[in-house]
Amino acid sequence: MANNDVNEKHLKPRSKRRKARSLLRQWKHMSFQHTWMNPLILVLIILGAYVANPGPQNPLHHAIYLSYPLGPDYAGGPNMYGKGKLDLAFVAFYTIVLSFTREFIMQRVIKPWALYCGIKSRAKQARFMEQVYTAMYFAIFGPFGLYVMSQGPLWYFSTTAMFEGYPHRKHEAIFKAYYLLQASYWTQQAIVLLLQLEKPRKDFKELVFHHIVTLALIFLSYRFHFAKIGIAVYITHDVSDFFLATSKTLNYLDSIIVGPFYLFFILVWVYLRHYLNLRILWATLTEFRTVGPYELDWETQQYKCWISQIITFSLLACLQAVNLFWLYLILRIAKNYVFNNVTQDERSDDEGEEGDRGTSQVDKKELHADIEVPTALPVLLVNGQAAEPAAEPAAKPEGIRTRSKRKA
Repeated sequence: MANNDVNEKHLKPRSKRRKARSLLRQWKHMSFQHTWMNPLILVLIILGAYVANPGPQNPLHHAIYLSYPLGPDYAGGPNMYGKGKLDLAFVAFYTIVLSFTREFIMQRVIKPWALYCGIKSRAKQARFMEQVYTAMYFAIFGPFGLYVMSQGPLWYFSTTAMFEGYPHRKHEAIFKAYYLLQASYWTQQAIVLLLQLEKPRKDFKELVFHHIVTLALIFLSYRFHFAKIGIAVYITHDVSDFFLATSKTLNYLDSIIVGPFYLFFILVWVYLRHYLNLRILWATLTEFRTVGPYELDWETQQYKCWISQIITFSLLACLQAVNLFWLYLILRIAKNYVFNNVTQDERSDDEGEEGDRGTSQVDKKELHADIEVPTALPVLLVNGQAAEPAAEPAAKPEGIRTRSKRKA
């Protein structure tokens, strides 16, 4: 009898451990199947903890709402907001929110549409979902940024207004919200690259470099009061990214307008990412020094000096260099499309489609094969399973027949 009691005591901890492992396996399985679930749980926990004690006294208030309210500068004017470390909580929370919205919309909204459109390849579905979501995101934030710009003297890409009244230590609520939400988006993309959730392609190093430069520009421009330069750079990239993602989506749908739309996209890209950004780059060499104060004073937070000028110009020049690299790829794709000479994916991103299409359709299918710009989102799991391209069977000598094996 005593032996039985001892055995039961030993068995109980083991059974509990087995049960815990089983629950953990089930949780992992659910997390892989429904990748939007964990971000949603985190968001609900934070919101629930805030609702239990709402108000500025709750530390989570700074994660959900803008911090450092200062009131209007004049009677009847808009409320202004300052800056500080608590803004990091806002960026962190909305990074989680954007993670949830991206995963949920892709899997629950866009994937059914892909199936409805006859896109059967899982790898192609994943890429289609990425591009549709990207187009949706920038269809919102592109006009949002233009609206924010239109509310002040910065309209329309006025380089002088970027430096007048410096230092810009406070902003309107809509300006600050837009800037920090964009910071959340790029933080999310940086996490994706850090975890290597995206299959590396030929321009992976350029993509990583672009993200490093972008995050540096976001942080430094916000911290050292150059956000008006930052918002202009945001808009030029957001709008061009919308047209890129839309052209890719049309390509996946075999649209008859994909060619003309792609050519229109090239014009948009050149105007926004090169003409306007080169104007901004030139302004950092000229107006940066001549418009407004030009000195370093830590007490008054006056940072517009020769040091910040070199840093700002260098980062924007690096961004322009990466964009020129992608422009080269874009123009090469256009050349191949016009001359009907594209036969393979030069970035090894075949998406497992070779067996699904005829050789007469290869050219149009590979219209966007060469390029992956910084808005490219990671190859997300399709209902929790990695959408990897299927390995193509090795070619067999002509005339040799293979014998199929029957199942026992």
